[in-house]
Amino acid sequence: MAGTAGTPGTPRVLRAMNDRAALDLLLEHGPLSRTRIGKLTGLSKPTASQLLARLEAAGLVLVTGTSEGRPGPNAQLYALNPAAAYAAGLDVTPERILAAVADITGRTVGTYEIPAPGRRPAQPVVRQVADALDGAVKAAGLARDDIRRLVIGTPGAFDPNTGRLRYASHLPGWHSPTLLDELAAALPMPVEYENDVNLVAVAEQRLGAARGHGDFVLLWNEGGLGAALVLGGRLHRGWTGGAGEVGFLPVPGAPLVRQVTKANSGGYQELAGSQAVPALARDLGVPDIPSGPYTEVAATLLARAAEAYDDPGRRTPKADTDSGSATDNPHRHLLHTYATRLATGLASLVSVLDPELVVLSGASLTSSGETLRALVQAELAELAAARPRLVIGDVREHPVLRGALESALATTRDEVFDTSR
Repeated sequence: MAGTAGTPGTPRVLRAMNDRAALDLLLEHGPLSRTRIGKLTGLSKPTASQLLARLEAAGLVLVTGTSEGRPGPNAQLYALNPAAAYAAGLDVTPERILAAVADITGRTVGTYEIPAPGRRPAQPVVRQVADALDGAVKAAGLARDDIRRLVIGTPGAFDPNTGRLRYASHLPGWHSPTLLDELAAALPMPVEYENDVNLVAVAEQRLGAARGHGDFVLLWNEGGLGAALVLGGRLHRGWTGGAGEVGFLPVPGAPLVRQVTKANSGGYQELAGSQAVPALARDLGVPDIPSGPYTEVAATLLARAAEAYDDPGRRTPKADTDSGSATDNPHRHLLHTYATRLATGLASLVSVLDPELVVLSGASLTSSGETLRALVQAELAELAAARPRLVIGDVREHPVLRGALESALATTRDEVFDTSR
């Protein structure tokens, strides 16, 4: 019936739309005066005043001070109330679980990390998750019930058809068919699950190099080689959640891997994953190869190679095999060979998807900076008809965790900012 609450165009709905617009502006710009909010929303001063009074009464905004430096009386500044809601994220790897809590503004207010118990978990996964979450909640000075939503990022993906984790046999304890039900029963807030690389893409889309881009591929190389696909502004997960598991991709230059799920690897992983870099460096005679976890070793080797590159000023360096400039220098040869390996798998991706942008993320792709990026761009231009622009990811500090928080906050804000209810 026309005029009832919730009908489009009614005063209640219009007020809710104006409220949301103002809250989004405060989220984007920080503290704003009533006059500035009125100008940005197109509302009159009386309407803006009523809006702010309504949001203040609802506990969504608060007065944070006054503006200074202008003639006349100082204007009150309004900001989002950080305590209006909290959300949490978990980044799960075979080595540890890292948890964080953020307030509604996106500021991280508490973190906590627990080590993984090894191949045979001494504690059930549910207990591990609860302990990590509780540690972050305690560090934030909050209680479990204060958390509106939790997003958990893991390698692989939970198949929406079966509820079981796939593509991550190296994550012990996470493959129980009842795990999701057990977590739902143990935790008081809604829990969502997302592939770790997809969450890196969320972080880059909201905060980093992919802002403003609706079609992009994120290539991640750290613990494993994977990709996230964003099409039409939305993550493409695939029928079983496995879209982007490009480590299993058969590629030229690598042996054909069969029974890839049992091996937890595939051709592209063997060709260009982090674990391939130390072996490649040894084959090419790179001196002083460090020891340690292969991800750290790969990042160190590629960073050294970029520093030793004999012509770092060229914007699109390219191998000159006729003159021997690449093969005479093992560092240069390492970087060129690795760039070709990366471009080989990327060529298949961009040929199918034709994305606007490719974001390179993860320590093995970011440690060598612009030098590796430009080499991969040049190689890709020769291997694929599509010519997306390659950029280095901006979100470097715990990008999986940041993406989990951003994902949890997006839904939380939709719930909290909806004043039409």
